[in-house]
Amino acid sequence: MGSHRHTPPPGFGRGARVTVLTAAAASAAAMTALPAGADPREPTAASVSERVDRLYTQAEQATEQYNATAETVADLREQVDQAQDQVARGQEKVNRLRGALGSLAGAQYRSAGVDPAVTLLLATDPDGYLDKAATLNRIGSRQIGELRDLRTAQRLLNTRRDRATDRLAELEDEREKLSKHRKTVQGKLAAAQRLLNTMSAQERREREERERASRQAARPAATATGVAAGASGRAGAALAAAQTAVGSPYGWGQAGPHAFDCSGLTQWAYGRAGVSIPRTSQAQAHAGQRVPLAQARPGDLVLYRGDASHVAIYAGGGQVIHAPYPGAQVRYDPVNMMPVSAVTRP
Repeated sequence: MGSHRHTPPPGFGRGARVTVLTAAAASAAAMTALPAGADPREPTAASVSERVDRLYTQAEQATEQYNATAETVADLREQVDQAQDQVARGQEKVNRLRGALGSLAGAQYRSAGVDPAVTLLLATDPDGYLDKAATLNRIGSRQIGELRDLRTAQRLLNTRRDRATDRLAELEDEREKLSKHRKTVQGKLAAAQRLLNTMSAQERREREERERASRQAARPAATATGVAAGASGRAGAALAAAQTAVGSPYGWGQAGPHAFDCSGLTQWAYGRAGVSIPRTSQAQAHAGQRVPLAQARPGDLVLYRGDASHVAIYAGGGQVIHAPYPGAQVRYDPVNMMPVSAVTRP
C-alpha cells in the first residue's frame, strides 16, 4: 500500500513555514494596531494635515509670484497710459503743424501763380507789391522752419507709438502670467480644502489644537500690550498699524485694509507709517538694512524660508505679527515659528 503522506512542494520546508507564520503574525499585529474599521491604504489624519500645510506653503509661494506680476502689470498699465497720452499730444502737434503749413502753402501757391517780374510791371502800386513780396519771402523762411518742426514732431510721434505698442505687448504678456499665477493659487487652495474636507470635525479640531499648542509652547513671556516696547519712529508706527490688523482675515493677493496676505500686511503697515516698501516678500527682503535675528527691533521685517516666501513684522519679545494662511486671521506668533532667512530694517 502506498503512503498517504503528502510531499511538500520544493522549498516549502520547515524554514519556509516559519517565515510564512512570522509574516502572518506581523500582518495580524499591524491590523490590530489600526483603528477598528480603518483601511490601511487610507491616509492618516496626520499625513493629510502635512499635505495641507505643504499646499498652503505652495499657495503662498504662488501668491508672492502673483503679487510680483500684479505689481508689474500695474507699472506697465501706468506706462501704457503715459505713452498713449504722449501719442495723443504728439498727434495734436503734428495736426497743428500740418494745418499751419497748409495755410502757408496755399498762400504761396496763390502768390506764385504769376511771375513776380510780370506782376511788378503790371502793378499799380509797385511799392506795395514789393512790400508784399518781402512778406512772402519771410513766409517762405518760416515755412522751412515749420517743415523742420513737423518732421521732428512726426519722428517723435512714431517713436512714442512704437513705445506704446511695445508696452501694450508687455502688458498683455504679464496679464497672461497673472492669470496663470491666479489659477495656480486657486488650485493649491482648492486642493488643500478638499483634503481638509476629508478630515472629520474632530480631526480638524485636533489639528487646530496642535497648532495652538505648538505656538503656545514656543511663545515667550510677552503680552500684546508689552511687545511694542522699544518701538519708535516709523518702525513704531508700522508696528502700531499691524497691531490694529490683528484679527483681520487672511486674503491672498490683498493688502488691506480689511484682509491681508503676508506681504500685503507688512506693506500696508509701513504705508500707514508713511514709508513705501515693495509689494512682495522677496522684494521686501532687500528693502532696508539687514540685521541679525538676535539684534531684531520692533518693526523690523522677518523673512522666512529659503526663498523668502513669507514675511512678518517683529513685535518684540520674540513675537511677530503676520497673516499666516487662508482660513486664519492676522495674529501674533513666535518669531521662530519657521526657519528665518533674513531680518530687514526698512
